[in-house]
Amino acid sequence: MSPPTDPRIRRALETALTRGEVGVQVAAYLGDRLIVDAGIGTADEAGRGVEDAIFPIFSVTKAVLATAIHMQAERGLLDIDAPIASYWPEYGVNGKAAITPRHVLTHRAGVPQMPPTITPERLKDWDWITGELANMTPLEPAGARSTYHAISYGYLLGEVLRRTDPEGRMPCEFFRREIFAPLGVDDFWVGLPAAEEPRVARLTWGAAGPGAQIPRTPLREAMMPSAIDVRPSIYNLPQVHQACIPASGGIGSARGVARFFSLLANRGAVSGRVLVSEARLRACLQPRPNSDEVDSGIGIPVSIGVAGYQLSGRRPGADPLLGGSTAILAHGGAGGSLGWADLDSGLSVAITHNRMFGAVNPEHHPFGPLADAVRQVAAEL
Repeated sequence: MSPPTDPRIRRALETALTRGEVGVQVAAYLGDRLIVDAGIGTADEAGRGVEDAIFPIFSVTKAVLATAIHMQAERGLLDIDAPIASYWPEYGVNGKAAITPRHVLTHRAGVPQMPPTITPERLKDWDWITGELANMTPLEPAGARSTYHAISYGYLLGEVLRRTDPEGRMPCEFFRREIFAPLGVDDFWVGLPAAEEPRVARLTWGAAGPGAQIPRTPLREAMMPSAIDVRPSIYNLPQVHQACIPASGGIGSARGVARFFSLLANRGAVSGRVLVSEARLRACLQPRPNSDEVDSGIGIPVSIGVAGYQLSGRRPGADPLLGGSTAILAHGGAGGSLGWADLDSGLSVAITHNRMFGAVNPEHHPFGPLADAVRQVAAEL
């Protein structure tokens, strides 16, 4: 049952609308307690409310995959510093023998590219995509520099996950059974069931969407081919919603996404069962080497830790919405969606929406007052 909406949350949601948002949800857990669950605006052109809507969250999904990889490491089924080819032998060709899961987690593997003939329909063809990726040649040596692996991240780590799972499950099935089910999450999917399609909010651009801010260079085209670029015309398609895309295909309510992040905020435990140890999660708070360098793929620094999560604090590339804590594991998504977990306070938060926007002045960020209001509510509890 949702808690009453605090007036500060309501005012912050109204501010988001005045700053251009169309439909927004926000949810937060303090430990296992749902303390915020609210929304405002419309989910589509027909004026449907956001109460029962679910939203594409793009790269926020990467936090789920990173967590799954760490769960496998916790179980002794993989070593994130061992070559990917030790689990996926076909991958170790054309100069890729030394690439490790950690290289991919930190976006330093040198293999951000996707098959150039990819289409929205082909996103469902897991074996074809992973076969194409196995035959690719790196653009640069592993560890050389930061180049954001926007989509390939999901298929590379997802195939490692599948091959190290004793049951050989697809990543999206692993997420559902090993992460979402123990948490009681029934409002967050990677690979959406067709029956849930009517609930998906309709994406739209803001004044300037993310794609308008990043030049379409040859590198950009390699890492994010035009046919599957992160824009509403692509991510409003049912075939994209229903594909297993572990780097960017998550769709959920803010409540469902925040509940996932509560696993991290609760130091890896749910109902007395430890899925990832606190020691492992706290090790993930360490920044990757040269973390302040400008990413060659997206043109700005990205504050990423040594194990796949985005970090907070006063460092280059950190999302200002996350505040000053250095105990936060987070991930943002194209267009502004965001989820985070504070390992010190036990607070987990998710913001989902359907108006995609690019870089904005932090003083005028549509979600700035919302993030502040959530922290205020949590502090009083």
